[in-house]
Amino acid sequence: MKTSLQIEEIILQNDKRGVSELKSYVASDFCTAAAEYLLQSAGDVVITTGFYILSAGQHETDGPPAAIAIGNALQSLGRNVIYVSDKLSIPMLEAWAGVEASIVEFPIDTEPTSTLFARDLLEKLNPGLLLSIERCGRTAEGSYLNMRGLDITEYTAKIDCLFDYGFPSIGIGDGGNEIGMGNLIEYIPDVETLPNQPAISMVDKLILASVSNWGGYGLVGALSKCVGQDLLPSNREVETIIRHMVAAGAVDGTSGENKEYVDGFSLKENIEHLDCIRTWVKSQ
Repeated sequence: MKTSLQIEEIILQNDKRGVSELKSYVASDFCTAAAEYLLQSAGDVVITTGFYILSAGQHETDGPPAAIAIGNALQSLGRNVIYVSDKLSIPMLEAWAGVEASIVEFPIDTEPTSTLFARDLLEKLNPGLLLSIERCGRTAEGSYLNMRGLDITEYTAKIDCLFDYGFPSIGIGDGGNEIGMGNLIEYIPDVETLPNQPAISMVDKLILASVSNWGGYGLVGALSKCVGQDLLPSNREVETIIRHMVAAGAVDGTSGENKEYVDGFSLKENIEHLDCIRTWVKSQ
C-alpha cells in the first residue's frame, strides 16, 4: 500500500463501490478542510453513527469504531462530545465510548415525531457542530434505503432530521446513501455502482472514503496534523473494538456475516490502512 499519498487519496484506496468517482466534485483537500472546519468550530460536538443491515437484523462494524475514535480525539482536545444513535447501535457505543460519555437515544418513529424530537434536542444541546459517519439518510421520497435499494425505514431512526436546522456539519460516507451525500445528489446516480436514489441530507463539509471508518480515521489523522499531536487510536484499540462489536452481534456490512470484517475488508487490511494514515501524520 502506498504511503506517499495525501490523506484524501489514502482513504479512497481500494475502492470497491465506486465512491472515488465522485472525488472530482469535492475539494481536493476535503479531509483536511473538514478537520480545519472542525477545529474552527466552538462548542459541543454531536456525533451520530449506526447503519442497520437488513439481512442480518444487526448494525454493521463500519461507523461506530471511527465515531469513537473521533470522539476520543475531540475529548483529548478539550471538546465535549455527545453521541446520538438509535436503540440498535447504542450498545456498541456504550461499551466503548467510556463511562462518562453522553449518549442520546433517538427514537425510531414517524417523521413528525422525529422532527419534533430533533428540534427539541438541538434546543437543549445547542451544539457547535454535528458530525455524521456512516448513518443512513432519507431519499427524496422520504425512505431510507440500503446499498441494494432495499427499504430499511422501519429500522432506522430519522437522525438526519438534526441536519435540517443549519448547524455547522460534517458528513462521512462511502456509498451515496449516508447523511451528507446530498451534497453530490446530482452526480451519485451517474455512477453505476452507487444508488439511483441517494440521500438528500447535506452538510457543510463532506468526507468521501472507500470505507467510512477509514474516512473517520482520516479525519482524526488530519486533526492530528493540524494540532501537531497524534490523536489516532492504536492498532490494538481498533482491533479490540471491532472484535468485541462482532462478538456482540455486529456484522460485516458487505456480506451481512457476523465476522471480523468491515465492508468486505479483513481486520488485517483495516489495520494496514490505519498504519498508512499514521505514517502520513508523521510525515513532513
